Amino acid sequence: MSQNALASGLAALDITLAAEAQHKLLAFRDLLLKWNKTYNLTALRDPAQAISHHLLDSLAILPHVGAGNLLDVGSGGGLPGIPLAIAMPELAVTMVDTVQKKTTFLQQAVIELGLKNVTVHHARVEELQGQYAQISSRAFAEIGLFISLTRHLLAPGGRWLAMKGVRPDDELKALPADITVEAIIPLTVPGLDAERHLIILKAGS
Repeated sequence: MSQNALASGLAALDITLAAEAQHKLLAFRDLLLKWNKTYNLTALRDPAQAISHHLLDSLAILPHVGAGNLLDVGSGGGLPGIPLAIAMPELAVTMVDTVQKKTTFLQQAVIELGLKNVTVHHARVEELQGQYAQISSRAFAEIGLFISLTRHLLAPGGRWLAMKGVRPDDELKALPADITVEAIIPLTVPGLDAERHLIILKAGS
């Protein structure tokens, strides 16, 4: 049943993934729900809902993810970082969270799923070092704060990928003058009856 729900959801998103990647996505879902009983990683308890609200919701941004290394901020239960890493094994994904139990889960998930392209940091993002072509967040903070906390990590020419629910016009109006909104993309997530938007932003020169 889960396999069919995932496969039909991926088809609706026009995403083609090998059977092995689909198995890994479901294995990740199972791991997340198992650890959730102790670690409280997500409010969701229903395995079917986790496919739409977590896996497909994360993968809805896949067509807009580029080739350069990606930093996922406030990864929590590994969303969208782990689904993206499973779907794009050639993509180097770094995940950071301040909560120890969440990064412990992420480390374990990376080991159990054999994800060679993922690195996990237990740290405050403002203390992190490095340069990333793409920086993503899902329900992390309002956009202005997300940008100010991660600006030192964005490589020249890089992009922020902010996953939001309703279109955050007020947050966008409050952005610094040198931040450019490159695109506001409405997303339709199969099985999810709620507004979703991906906001792609760049820093001015």
